[in-house]
Amino acid sequence: MRRVVITGIGAVTPVGNDAETFWQSLLAGKSGIGPITHFDASKHAVRVAGEVKGFDPLEVMDHKTARRSGRFSQIALKAAREALVSAKIELDAATATEMGVILASTGGVFEMGRQETIIDERGPQRVDPLIIPRWGPHMSAGRVGRQLGLRGPNTSINSACASSTDALGQAYNMIRAGSADILLGGGTEAIITPVAVATMGLMGALSKGYNDTPAKASRPFDLRRDGFVLGEGAGVMVMEAEEHAKARGATILAEYAGQGWSFDAADDAAPDAEGQSLAMIRALKSAGIAPGDVSWINAHGTGTPYNDKTETAAIKLAFGDAAYRVPASSLKSMTGHLAAAAGAIEAVASVLAIRDNRIPPTINLDTPDPECDLDYVPNVARDARVDIVLSNSFGMGGQNATLILRRYRD
Repeated sequence: MRRVVITGIGAVTPVGNDAETFWQSLLAGKSGIGPITHFDASKHAVRVAGEVKGFDPLEVMDHKTARRSGRFSQIALKAAREALVSAKIELDAATATEMGVILASTGGVFEMGRQETIIDERGPQRVDPLIIPRWGPHMSAGRVGRQLGLRGPNTSINSACASSTDALGQAYNMIRAGSADILLGGGTEAIITPVAVATMGLMGALSKGYNDTPAKASRPFDLRRDGFVLGEGAGVMVMEAEEHAKARGATILAEYAGQGWSFDAADDAAPDAEGQSLAMIRALKSAGIAPGDVSWINAHGTGTPYNDKTETAAIKLAFGDAAYRVPASSLKSMTGHLAAAAGAIEAVASVLAIRDNRIPPTINLDTPDPECDLDYVPNVARDARVDIVLSNSFGMGGQNATLILRRYRD
């Protein structure tokens, strides 16, 4: 099997609309959580989210294309363009023909109900005729591929909150197997909508107790956590076969070393420690790495009471005694939970942690939960040698995906 490397990164997040700003905000412990502005949330029990700020789709597409594109597609294209610049790729006919796109997204599923109302009130002739190109989940990859003229494999994946780590893993396997030499992989999400916020709030998944202090709302592993905070954004990476990257003289940022998947097969919503541990164990085996060799665990760490203690237990199952020696932290304390895009922006951060030998903190970790007793890097970034990162993404429904990145050595 071929080695797979990362040569470019791009990100659009609640704490920065490019990868470098995103990274420096994480190291500074900056919160991107604030009052919801995408709609009037005054009647909702949940009124805070991690919104992308100051994004203009006309930066990356013309007005007509922007009108036909959902927000999730718009921000995906911005992140993809940045990743190409980062990788120093100038698209020509040959490169565009071989390059593909594998992205994760929920798409516009939470927008569809508005069309039912239009049909009821105004008739079927007034429904949006562009629902599929605007809101179809496949358009995350489709819009990126179409705007950039990329004719390689093109697909979208949804496996709940494991989606973009799943998508990156599928890209990794495709390149390893020789089905592609170069791919854009990652995820995008923009579901801060009335229906999404209402239904997740009623489920009890979202934080309700910090509406007046939004920067404090996302607090993974803290005793006073009361749910996750919904976020939006996109993360995209240029992934290549090692020999392909070398042939074009690319700067290699990191190696994609391994991937593990599992399914809880236990409950529709509640996580399962054994199921989660299997994804980590399989990723470690895939990469040929011992648990104690991991430099940092980029934790799923959503901030729900049950999820965080379950992940803690899962790490202990997968890592054994090493669980107490390997630092872990949750970027969701700053960005909120980007659902299908979470693993992608966390993978971007993992690359940068390897570059800079720094571990971002878990902010708002003021009173550690005794059941979450690992080294969760509270509140302040840490200087440390970072050679290997294990990054977790666990979906509501039991889908689990874990990836491993490591410092590239020839």
